Amino acid sequence: MPALCRDCLTQFDAGRRCPSCRSPRVLAHPELLDLSIAHMDCDAFYASVEKRENPELRDKPVIVGGGHRGVVSTACYIARIKGVRSAMPMFKALELCPEAVVVKGRMDLYVEVSRRIRAMMEELTPAIEPLSLDEAFLDLSGTHRLHHAPPAVMLARLVRRMETELGITGSIGLSHNKFLAKVASDLDKPRGFSVIGKAGTAEFLRDQPVRLIWGVGQATQASLDAAGIRTFADLLRWDQRDLQARFGSMGDRLWHLARGEDHRRVRRDAPMKSISNETTFHDDTANADVLDGHIWRLAEKVSDRAKAKGQAGRTVTLKLKRHDHRILTRRTTLREATQMADRLYRTARALYDEAKEPGPFRLLGVGLSDLTSADNADLSGDLLDPQALKRAEAERATDAIRARFGPDAILKGRALR
Repeated sequence: MPALCRDCLTQFDAGRRCPSCRSPRVLAHPELLDLSIAHMDCDAFYASVEKRENPELRDKPVIVGGGHRGVVSTACYIARIKGVRSAMPMFKALELCPEAVVVKGRMDLYVEVSRRIRAMMEELTPAIEPLSLDEAFLDLSGTHRLHHAPPAVMLARLVRRMETELGITGSIGLSHNKFLAKVASDLDKPRGFSVIGKAGTAEFLRDQPVRLIWGVGQATQASLDAAGIRTFADLLRWDQRDLQARFGSMGDRLWHLARGEDHRRVRRDAPMKSISNETTFHDDTANADVLDGHIWRLAEKVSDRAKAKGQAGRTVTLKLKRHDHRILTRRTTLREATQMADRLYRTARALYDEAKEPGPFRLLGVGLSDLTSADNADLSGDLLDPQALKRAEAERATDAIRARFGPDAILKGRALR
């Protein structure tokens, strides 16, 4: 059986230890040298970056996130042992792990580290489909002749480089399609490398819970439970037409995934569907001036991301979460696409005014969807607002100054509220 040492990258016949360096970190599988679809997922990415920046945090539980009223963005594995999870309310996380060190996120730093990881991936293959800053699918089909090594070896080399050059660890899932590659990357974290081959797919999936399927949330899980579907074996007992009749298009997807079939290709730079940003307040607030300041800051962040990606959108969404956790969503579609912070702010502010909800609120979000190229955006201005084009020109001038002198070179008064 082919085997690979994940430390020195020696290839050999299966054994408990590497014959070259005696490392026990050996990966062996009958199809190890034949599979080429991978999913790489960094281990507790934000927390790992913070520990790299501050070595004193290395052996401490670290939580990256907002204040006491915020939520957990990432928790290191020491904190996870205590039950801390991403998206958990911060107060709950600190109840479970009161000794944790809470660090405010630094997105600019995480983006820079992500770019360096992406550059390493680009050296392996152009077929990269990022899912977020810290994870991506890779298709290394046909790269053996280029690298003179099978995909498994190149992927082991990738995570070794990430650890030695960047101080960031990652886990690899290797299989024959995207669904199984993503499943595999979660099997042995952190610093894992798991393989699901074609021959063993059916046996591996049979007794697995259906929540393993990416995208099956609480609502879908409840519907599946009501139909008596809890494992992949349960799914296999259903006829394809019956699943489609019961669950619509999701039923067809479930039928194929139950058999380990996923025909999606790894798509380089898959188109974004939306751009959004939100904030959770330290204290619930109904103060209109405070909320107005947050609407502007969120609109500006969404605008910055849209401009960086050359995107614009026609649909603006405002999200509000009340103190009782009830979520209110308001949206409107513009006559033409925009990427300008001023237009986003004015539209989102109008949605807030139209909502006529007294609050108090614990969360506020602004989003932009129905995306298109920025080349077709902000051309005619707003016929009902003759000053819109002048404000757009001023915003572009402001962008140029910030690009040269930094993001804090110019601040609007409303941003200080």
